[in-house]
Amino acid sequence: MAKRILLAVLVVVNLVLLFRLIWSEHGVFAYMNMRERGEKLEAQLQEIDAKSLELSKEIRRLKGDKAYQAMVIRDRMNYVKGNEVLYIFSGGMNVPQGAADDEKKD
Repeated sequence: MAKRILLAVLVVVNLVLLFRLIWSEHGVFAYMNMRERGEKLEAQLQEIDAKSLELSKEIRRLKGDKAYQAMVIRDRMNYVKGNEVLYIFSGGMNVPQGAADDEKKD
């Protein structure tokens, strides 16, 4: 009789431990979710690091390269030289390749 009670108690304890191992907030499913989230965060961190490196290179180039500074100012801020006329087209038309090459020569 005592062996049956002990066996029943041990079975209940094992079931409780199994439940906690699998479905609790620190169980297997929670571990798999956290691992997946960690992998996503690692990928996001790598993307951000790459973007940061790219922006650092652009900052260095803007600080040191006068020709690049002039090109950025002309492209992004629509500045022109004294003898130029700027035409801005609506609708997002692309500049033909020859026109972009002519602009680089100035």
